[in-house]
Amino acid sequence: MKNTTCQLKDHAGLYTLSIRMVIGWTYFSAFWRRLVLENKLDPEVKGYIGEKFNHFLPNALGIKPAIEYLVTHPDALHTSMVVFTIIEAIVGLAVIFGLFTRLMSIGIFGLALGILLGSGWLGTTCLDEWQIGVLGIAGGFTLFLTGSGPFSLDDYFLKKKISFTSKKWFPWLASGHLPIRNPRYFVLTGSVFIMGLTLFTNQYFHGGVWGTLHNKSVQPKVEISNLSLNRNTIHFEVYRTEGADVYGSFLIGIHILDKDGIILKALTQKELSELQSENIQNHYVARVKPGKHSLIIPLGAKADLKFNIEDISDKRNMIHRVKLIDISGAEWIADL
Repeated sequence: MKNTTCQLKDHAGLYTLSIRMVIGWTYFSAFWRRLVLENKLDPEVKGYIGEKFNHFLPNALGIKPAIEYLVTHPDALHTSMVVFTIIEAIVGLAVIFGLFTRLMSIGIFGLALGILLGSGWLGTTCLDEWQIGVLGIAGGFTLFLTGSGPFSLDDYFLKKKISFTSKKWFPWLASGHLPIRNPRYFVLTGSVFIMGLTLFTNQYFHGGVWGTLHNKSVQPKVEISNLSLNRNTIHFEVYRTEGADVYGSFLIGIHILDKDGIILKALTQKELSELQSENIQNHYVARVKPGKHSLIIPLGAKADLKFNIEDISDKRNMIHRVKLIDISGAEWIADL
């Protein structure tokens, strides 16, 4: 029985080799995609990772203030994206090669938790980001428990009996027998916590445990607020809070209405596609901007819009609400 137990301990890291390699590549590939295959760390190019980060903002859990700070401070955002990408590269590559596996597994756990809290609500078909987050957390915890076995640098160092492998910190940060007196309770506690986090976030983001299942990534939603009138202009704020992160909301019409819903002024698709910069004041790096055939509102974008109403100044007192019309047919209305 004792020999069997020792054998299981010796082979635990071997049995998780595929998990180690796949999780490692998952995080290292983020660096590979952003800097080698394309340059997504340049704020001036299409697909800038900072804009992707901005998409997380509307429904992030617990870390929304941190995300909002970064997307309102472009320099800090760019620095954070560079640092984040370097950390993903180091952690991913180290996990693939089994270098200080337990320390890197803590990095995996932290990175996956950030993905879960920030973007766990995204995914148009299969709750994509939520699954990546919870599986990354579970995988990181598993790698901490097993460390790396054969086919790892940790194991190479142990076999060569390099001096630091005899230090007390080595099995905690690298591999080998995990020096926990009763691992059963540690494993149970960690597993129950991760399962609880999985169920909670599944319910919070998607209603996946009880009640009505929902997916905030399917249809665009634009919130209208701070509607006000000046002498010759109307002002309001738009904020895109739902819908696919890879596809904008395309406004093809804005109607200014009276209390009975009669149109007092209509801004056409052509007019919206030709809006000038003075009509749009963006708050974040994801920017509301005129497109070829519409006004484009990316996910997470927030902006103040201003329109001239001098041509209906005689009806100014009749203005009661504003209606936005998306190319999909969706409409959003706010009262003055």
